Amino acid sequence: MKLADPVTLAIPAFVLLVLAEMIVARIKDRSRYEPRDTLTSLGLGLGSTIAGVLSGGLVFAMALWVWQFRLFDISWAWYWFALAFVLDDLAYYVFHRSAHRVRWFWASHVIHHSSQHYNLSTALRQTWTGFFCLAFAFRLPLCLIGFPPAMVFFVAGLNLIYQFWIHTEVIGRMPRWFEAVMNTPSHHRVHHATNPRYLDRNYAGAFIVWDRMFGTFEPERDDDRPRYGIVKDLGSFNILWAATHEWVGIAKDVWRAPTWAARLNYMVRPPGWSHDGSRDTSEIIKARWEAARQERGQAWKKPISSSSGADRAGAPSQAA
Repeated sequence: MKLADPVTLAIPAFVLLVLAEMIVARIKDRSRYEPRDTLTSLGLGLGSTIAGVLSGGLVFAMALWVWQFRLFDISWAWYWFALAFVLDDLAYYVFHRSAHRVRWFWASHVIHHSSQHYNLSTALRQTWTGFFCLAFAFRLPLCLIGFPPAMVFFVAGLNLIYQFWIHTEVIGRMPRWFEAVMNTPSHHRVHHATNPRYLDRNYAGAFIVWDRMFGTFEPERDDDRPRYGIVKDLGSFNILWAATHEWVGIAKDVWRAPTWAARLNYMVRPPGWSHDGSRDTSEIIKARWEAARQERGQAWKKPISSSSGADRAGAPSQAA
């Protein structure tokens, strides 16, 4: 069965929704959009589309090759599409978590996180090097199970379409039942934030239940508003640099590494790892933040010489 590419069909809607959000931002909060940042996102999105076209045939051929070893023969009934969507979303969770924990995958994925703004144009800021980092391999097990490759790539497109609308600050929170099951703008704002509390959380594509099940869920807090971007921001709107800067960083680190073990670790250890401990991984950043938070809390609990209102007013903020 031949299926249309849902992402291609959705592009006009993406453009219209970005324009609509820009109008809302112009009326309510112009800081939500920065023209150069938006152009960079659109340029990266265009480049990602071209890269997908160039590599799509080879990826599909590899999926067909895996499918010939399938364990089951799965039909085209609608319920298999539904199951494929759920399993594909689980595969996406595994990939997405790996993309934040393994620098080789992060080098491709970091493009999506490199904007310091959070709006619908950010959703279009996609990688050019997904094929190079082997991101497609995470979906091949579905073909091995027996889901036809065309079905797998169709539901993967639906997943990508779903993730478009959650890249916005215009929507606050959805109804509680929806927030409990589905990924939402609130949950995904946490994922894009660089606040220590929020680092490496909420990897979900469509279903936030995976994060709840595997211990990576963090709710958005009103007293700790997300700050967007990456720990070390690009400081540039250059499209080529945005698309390749982490690969350049890996190449430099591998070249300068003192041992072969260090060279390998610069590719497979988490972003921020260094052989001499001179850089910070997200775990180090979070641990340092937590220690400082605990220290401030303990300092407040120490006996003081007065119980005046002024002393009580000096209590540390719960947002720390």
